[in-house]
Amino acid sequence: MTRAVNADSTATQYADIAHLLIDRLGDQHPGLRTRQQDWTWDGVVRESAARAALALAMRRPGPFHIGVLLDNVPDFIFWLGGAALSGATIAGINPTRSADELAAEIHYVDCQLIVTDTAGMTRLRALDLGLDADRFLLVDDPGYAALLDAHRAEPAIAPGVGEDDLFLLLFTSGTTGASKAVKCSQGRLAWTAYAASAKFGHHRGDVDYCCMPLFHGNAIMALWAPALVNGATVCLTPKFSASGFLPDVRYFGATFFTYVGKALGYLMATPELTGDGDNTLERAFGTEASPEDQVEFVRRFGAQLFEGYGSSEGAGAVELAPDTPAGALGRPAHAGIAIIDPETLRECERARLDEYGRVRNPDEAIGEIVNKAGVRAFEGYYKNDHADADRIRHGWYWTGDLGYVDTAGFIYFAGRQGDWIRVDGENTSALVIERVLRRHPEVIAAGVYAVPDPRSGDQVMAALEVADPATFDIAAFTAFLSARPDLGSKATPRFLRVSPHLPMTGSNKVLKRELQQELWRTTDTVYRWSTRGEPEYHPMNAAEKAALEAEFERFGRRRLL
Repeated sequence: MTRAVNADSTATQYADIAHLLIDRLGDQHPGLRTRQQDWTWDGVVRESAARAALALAMRRPGPFHIGVLLDNVPDFIFWLGGAALSGATIAGINPTRSADELAAEIHYVDCQLIVTDTAGMTRLRALDLGLDADRFLLVDDPGYAALLDAHRAEPAIAPGVGEDDLFLLLFTSGTTGASKAVKCSQGRLAWTAYAASAKFGHHRGDVDYCCMPLFHGNAIMALWAPALVNGATVCLTPKFSASGFLPDVRYFGATFFTYVGKALGYLMATPELTGDGDNTLERAFGTEASPEDQVEFVRRFGAQLFEGYGSSEGAGAVELAPDTPAGALGRPAHAGIAIIDPETLRECERARLDEYGRVRNPDEAIGEIVNKAGVRAFEGYYKNDHADADRIRHGWYWTGDLGYVDTAGFIYFAGRQGDWIRVDGENTSALVIERVLRRHPEVIAAGVYAVPDPRSGDQVMAALEVADPATFDIAAFTAFLSARPDLGSKATPRFLRVSPHLPMTGSNKVLKRELQQELWRTTDTVYRWSTRGEPEYHPMNAAEKAALEAEFERFGRRRLL
C-alpha cells in the first residue's frame, strides 16, 4: 500500500502517482487545456478512471504494459492517469523511429495493448508485432468514445497499487547508441515531482505549456508530474513548433515550459519581432541549450531559464546557485557528486579555464559525472542487465556523461560519453564545438561527432542545419571559425555537412548515430578541410570521396568505414 508523507505542517505528500491523481477528484481548477477543449482536474481524473477501467477489462496475463503512440493529445494524459489508477505501465513509443526500430522497441517492452490513432495504426499495421487486432485502441475511431462510456465509474485506485508499481518505461534518446528503456516507478516519479516543485518554484497558479513530447522524460518528469502535485494547468500542443511557440504561449497565458537545447535553438532562429517580450512566461527548465541561446532567450522573451542537468535514469546531481557563471550548471548537489576518471577511479583535477572558458587541462580535468549515492535513485533498465551493470559499478552510479568542476567548485556538462573525440592524441568535447558552431547566425542546429582518420585516430565532422544550403556562404563561415578564439585547431571540423534538415530524435536532439554511420556518403553537400594552417573548405565530389576511402584501404583501416 502507498503511504502519505508529511512534507511540512500545511501539506501532505503522497508517495505515488495514483493517490496524487485521486486527490484531484472534485478539483474544479483548470487541469488540461488544448486549443479545442478544456478539462478541470476533476474531469481529468474521471477521464483517467474510464481508461483505467478499460485497461483492466482488457488486461491479459503477462506484464501489464501499455504502449502509447500518440502526439501530445489529451488521450496521452488520460492514459497516464489511467495507468496510475490501474497499476499499468506506460511505454511511450517514439514516432520518429524507423519501422524496424518501432517493431523492436514494442517487442522489447512487452506491450500487451497499444493506444494510437489512425495515422499511427497505418505504420503499425505493416509490422509483425505479434498482437491481435483487438489489442489496438484508436483514439480517433468512431467506436472509441462509446467504449470509454461503457467503462465510466466513480474513480478509484485498483487494489494493491502503490509507490513500488512500475509506472513508466522511458526510452533513452538513442542519439549516440541503441535506445534503452528506463524503469520509473510511481514512487520515484512522485518524489521527482516534489523535488522539481521545490527547486523550480512550481505552484498552483502555473500554466504549464507542454511542447516537448510526452513519450520523453523531459515532459513527464519536469512538467506533467509537478503540475499534478500542485494542481496547476497543463496546456498541450501536438508537436513543438518554433513559429507556433509564442502564439501558443499567448493563447494559453503560459507561465512555464520545458525544452531541450536543439528546440531552443530552433526558437532562437525565428525572426525577432518587436513585441516578443509581450508574453506571460515566467520560467522554463531544460537541458543542453548553449549559453548564447540562453542569454538571447532571456533578453528576447523576458523569462528565467533554469538550465539543468538530468536524465531519465536519475537526477539531483546539481544544485542551483545565484552566482553560477555562464556555461556552468551550478554546484554539485552533495559531496557524492564527483568527476571520476573511469580508468583510475580517482577524482579528476579541478579544471583550469582560460579567458574564453576553455579547459586548459582537459585530460586531467574532464571525466565521467558520478553519483556515489545515486544507486538508490536509479531503478534500472528493463530487461537489460548488461546496461544496468554499466551504470552501477563499484557501488556508484555512473551517468555516462562527461563533465568537469572548475576551481571555484562549479560543475559543467561536457557532453555524452559518445561525444568524446580524440584527435592526434588529444581529447576534445563535441558539445563544446557545437556551442561554437551554433553561434553563427545561419546555423539552426549542429551535431559534432567523430569520424575515422584513414591513418590513425579520429577526425572531427560537423553537420549543420541551415535554411538554404544553396545560399550558405562557406567562405563567410570559414572566416567566422577562424575568428573564434575559443575553438582550438584540433577542434575545428575537418568535414562539414550542410543540410536543410538534419535527422532528429522525437525529443528534438540531433541523431548523431545516424550521421556518424553515413560519414560523407550523403547527398548533402560535404566540405572538407584538407590543408594545414587556417581553415579552407572545399566541396567534396564523388572522386575525392572515393580517393579518401581508398586511403583507408591502403592503410588497413577499411573496417572502420
